[in-house]
Amino acid sequence: MSRGRPGRDDSPDRLYTLTGGRSHAGSDAFDLVTLVVSESDPVPGMQSEHAAILRMCRLPTAVVEVAAGLGLPVSITRILLADLHDTGRISARHPRTAYRLPDHDILEQVLVGLRNL
Repeated sequence: MSRGRPGRDDSPDRLYTLTGGRSHAGSDAFDLVTLVVSESDPVPGMQSEHAAILRMCRLPTAVVEVAAGLGLPVSITRILLADLHDTGRISARHPRTAYRLPDHDILEQVLVGLRNL
């Protein structure tokens, strides 16, 4: 006998219903470390998982953290995030785009300087 979370039904039927029958998001915009930020508050009548995502992502939150917080597979979470992204309710960015590495020539000069010490 498996122990599920009280009040939660993770059967394939429920997951099918959550995603409207889709098995993958329309784009590859969301990998595990993509940071998601809410651009709006939940509205009445919104799907409960969408509302939970908007509340959870008031600060930048990684996709994998959103999935864990919802207790859903990452693949299902990506579909829900794509829905919110398509309607402009969230923004997403990969952490690598937030930081630029120094120019290769500068790194080379630093390396030469360290070797001269």
